[in-house]
Amino acid sequence: MFAEKFLPKQVPLASGADQKPFRWLALLAAFRAWLFLAILLVTFELWARLTYGGTFIFNPQNVKSIALFTVTPLLLGLGQTFVIISGGIDLSVGFTMGLSAVVTAHVYNWAAQFGHPGISLVVAVAAGFAIAVVPGLINGLLIADLHVPPFIGTLGMYGVARGVAFLLAKGTTVPVEGGLLGKIGNGETLGVPNLVLLTIAIILGMHYLLSQTRYGQHVYAVGGNVNAALRAGINVRNNTIALYILSALTAACAGIFYTAKFSAGAAQAGEPVLLDSIAAVVIGGASLFGGSGTIIGTIIGALIVAVIQYGLVFVNVEPFWQFVAVGVVIIISVLVDQMQKGGRK
Repeated sequence: MFAEKFLPKQVPLASGADQKPFRWLALLAAFRAWLFLAILLVTFELWARLTYGGTFIFNPQNVKSIALFTVTPLLLGLGQTFVIISGGIDLSVGFTMGLSAVVTAHVYNWAAQFGHPGISLVVAVAAGFAIAVVPGLINGLLIADLHVPPFIGTLGMYGVARGVAFLLAKGTTVPVEGGLLGKIGNGETLGVPNLVLLTIAIILGMHYLLSQTRYGQHVYAVGGNVNAALRAGINVRNNTIALYILSALTAACAGIFYTAKFSAGAAQAGEPVLLDSIAAVVIGGASLFGGSGTIIGTIIGALIVAVIQYGLVFVNVEPFWQFVAVGVVIIISVLVDQMQKGGRK
């Protein structure tokens, strides 16, 4: 329908042999994220060589920095991928992340008074995950049982999680006393940051869950047509509740990683990353109307966001242009998705 709006009414959409150019456009649209990432990398590489006589892609420090830039939006985006594929959205993940970061810091400091640092770490991480389940469960119940629109329900939880996180932090950051958490957050294994390795492990688990399990098939089914999913015997209610809990748990991962990296918990830790997490999912090919999306696509989308952010800093562009660039890419991605849907219709 989108394409028909911009074509003269007397000109029918191409069919038969004339559809070949449209197939090429569809192919380009399907791989748009990969193509755009390649263009970004080549552009910044040429800029680095022509302006500084150096390199962008082949500098190990740049690669490591981009990987670390990618961790937080990607972790938030992993859970967001499931939610968006189901036809929903989770606007609360930013402050769920902050709430988890603050609780992790407080519990780590409390537990460190009584036992071994390793035990303190386990207790703190468990607390960080446990507190995140609360907003995730409430989101799921609001949407599944009370039929509150996901945008409204999660926006309300955004405010609640934000207020509770700032109250627990008393309006400031919560420093972590003790070095084990910080050593893990800033350490490396075989030259690769520990947080990147842990994120890779989470990615593998989420990819398997979405692409290789019955639960993942149900997520796509619910997003494609909820009424058909109900007729097929899928428990849409439980599926929806699980989706928002899963999204909250990946936000908790991001919060725990933040506390580990900066040796402090901050209520506002995830606030600037909310847009980036949604951008990563949409840029990666997921449809905001539900029914499509992949973990691989979200990874590419998060890399695009990270490359834009780090690359603009690398070439000495004002950091505020990052928001403009990411916003433009989101708009283009949504327009391409609309064009694809129009072409299929």
